[in-house]
Amino acid sequence: MFDTLKEQILSITSNSDANTDTQLQQICDLLKENIPHYDWVGFYFKNGDKNELKLGPYAGAPTDHIIIPFGKGICGQVAVSNENFVVPDVKAQDNYIACSITVKAEIVVPLFVNGENIGQIDIDSNTADPFTAEDERFLEFINAEVAKIL
Repeated sequence: MFDTLKEQILSITSNSDANTDTQLQQICDLLKENIPHYDWVGFYFKNGDKNELKLGPYAGAPTDHIIIPFGKGICGQVAVSNENFVVPDVKAQDNYIACSITVKAEIVVPLFVNGENIGQIDIDSNTADPFTAEDERFLEFINAEVAKIL
């Protein structure tokens, strides 16, 4: 499944007729529609010079979490740690910001441009403990491709 989706990701990121937000939205839609355990897919980006993240394109239920301070929640922690964060059970996390009562797991992978963490891809799942190392590698691939169009 991931190999087929990688080809589609490359097709999206190589489409110079679409602007970046459109490309990011297409990636979010593609992932949400094609991976059963990806119930919410979105990008967060560093908000200028502020120590906070701002929501970018996403697919899934609307969220109130438009701005997330660095260090707060899983996304905010990844903004500080620069490392992937896989949460098999969100209820077991003290520093978790609930987006929906249906979310059971989350994975966040930082997005680097020229070595700087400028954002991340965030996936929420309504399935308990669904994420594998394969998900991590796939999301790292996506972020490497996205970095080329930013």
